[in-house]
Amino acid sequence: MFRFAHPEYLHALYVIPVLVLLYWYISRNKKKLLEKFADRKLHETLLPAYSRLKGLLRFLIVLTAIFLLIIAAADPQIGTKIENVKQSGIDVYICLDVSLSMQAQDIKPSRLAKAKYEISNLINKLRGDRLGLIVFAGEPYIQFPLTSDYSAANLFLSAVSVNSVPDQGTAIAAAINMAVKSFDYNSKMEKVIVIITDGEDHQGNLQDAIDNAKSKGIKIYTIGLGSPEGVPIPMYDQQGQQVGFKKDESGNIVLTKLDEATLKDIASQTGGKYFRGSNYQDELDLIYKDLSSLKKTEFGEKRVTNYEDRFYYFLAPAIILLLLEFFISERKSPWLSKLNKKFGIEG
Repeated sequence: MFRFAHPEYLHALYVIPVLVLLYWYISRNKKKLLEKFADRKLHETLLPAYSRLKGLLRFLIVLTAIFLLIIAAADPQIGTKIENVKQSGIDVYICLDVSLSMQAQDIKPSRLAKAKYEISNLINKLRGDRLGLIVFAGEPYIQFPLTSDYSAANLFLSAVSVNSVPDQGTAIAAAINMAVKSFDYNSKMEKVIVIITDGEDHQGNLQDAIDNAKSKGIKIYTIGLGSPEGVPIPMYDQQGQQVGFKKDESGNIVLTKLDEATLKDIASQTGGKYFRGSNYQDELDLIYKDLSSLKKTEFGEKRVTNYEDRFYYFLAPAIILLLLEFFISERKSPWLSKLNKKFGIEG
């Protein structure tokens, strides 16, 4: 099996035809200028030692070396061994609150930024577990379904913001119900929901959602971000500049308060745990360590191919060609001149 470790470097091959056209253009202009300067018959007299053929040869050597260097940079690899690796883990859906209150800065740099940072750290630590992300405010949306493609998960996570959901609010119940509905129940893997929010639930029947999760044997862990005393919610313009704080219809500044009681109740009813968010601790890491004690179910095999680098097969001849070009002059060689005359080749 063959592949390139860095196929994006192959785009540099587009420079090859550009160099060919550039060489042709310069050679043509040089020839025209020389013909304007003196009659063609005088070229041999004026430039007796110059060889066009050797100039072309040097260019072709450099061009070939560039081609080989680009291939070497892309790192061609040969598959040497295929192994079957068993995969095991648990299914985890993270429900992330993206309502405006998550812009509050009682946790630095903001509640939402801290949550995204922890989720990214968790993704980087996962080995075999499948992770999904649901973002919610007034309504929940699946940002990405359960997956073990952690690179794609990080990519989708980076796009999350308070604008990810058009309807404002904090529909925790709807988020739980969507997570419960989205699990694959044909799989025997343990199923866990992690809710990251300030806990201000404004809509939905939360108890029914908790009972729905309990009936499926799903544990819910909760992380509360914010302060119980309440802080204002900063508002930003399209350029990302703060323009003030959120106000109610009467013009009073709205305070967002952490509702720990609700989040503790959700966790305790489902056999999960509650964690209070802070500036100095990674709560998702603590949850992951707790989840590591759960029984992990094998859900398939992954075929892994070991690859060995072969870039040196291209790098070595490229270096040799460049050294060779260095020692080739553009002066005519007597033996080459005789050969050219014999076959009627110019130059």
